Amino acid sequence: MALYAIGDLHLSLTVDKPMDIFGAGWAGHVRKLEEAFSQMDEADVTVLCGDTSWGIDLDESLEDFLFIDRLPGRKIILKGNHDYWWNTAAKMRRFFEEYRISSIDILHNNCYFYGEYAICGTRGWFYEEEQSGHNEKVLNREVMRLEASLKAAGDRPVLAFLHYPPLYMGYRCPEIISKLEEYQVRQCFYGHLHGPTHRRAIEGTVGHVAYSLVSADYLGFVPKKILN
Repeated sequence: MALYAIGDLHLSLTVDKPMDIFGAGWAGHVRKLEEAFSQMDEADVTVLCGDTSWGIDLDESLEDFLFIDRLPGRKIILKGNHDYWWNTAAKMRRFFEEYRISSIDILHNNCYFYGEYAICGTRGWFYEEEQSGHNEKVLNREVMRLEASLKAAGDRPVLAFLHYPPLYMGYRCPEIISKLEEYQVRQCFYGHLHGPTHRRAIEGTVGHVAYSLVSADYLGFVPKKILN
């Protein structure tokens, strides 16, 4: 039994959205994911850090979720900026039940436990969105969702999972970082950064939190093992 993380699967088994247009490294990425997960066990848990499917709604994302469900182990998913299919937790759970998708759980205003650790997280916020007008309301909502998740952890040590990086070279989101520090988060895993932006990622301890980038292309489409 082990805990893993990977983000940005960008699956498009129904829609025409080939990822190799973003670089040769994406060629055959679905096959690469299958091969990597084939080395895992049914008792393993993988956190998927957003941008899971290109589908614009749940129906268009169905084949992507069926693919994920067939992969070994339990998966915990959180929202990314391209997850247009995302809906209320109740509707997503009904959808999974309808199609007998049993290995996927939703991380949204809640937390899950892995051994002594709490798995917490939310999408987060990214100031690059200022190019279309920074939305303080959305940022505040994400901070509230992160805090709700962290509070649900109780006294357990916390592992946090975000889609957006809370910091990278030349950028910080102080509202998110302050919550990670306040709740004494041990490690924070994030995605969103691809290709040339990998070099701007910050990995290692900043303040009291250890940060790690887990975008699929950064990891070579092999989930990162966090805990045994």
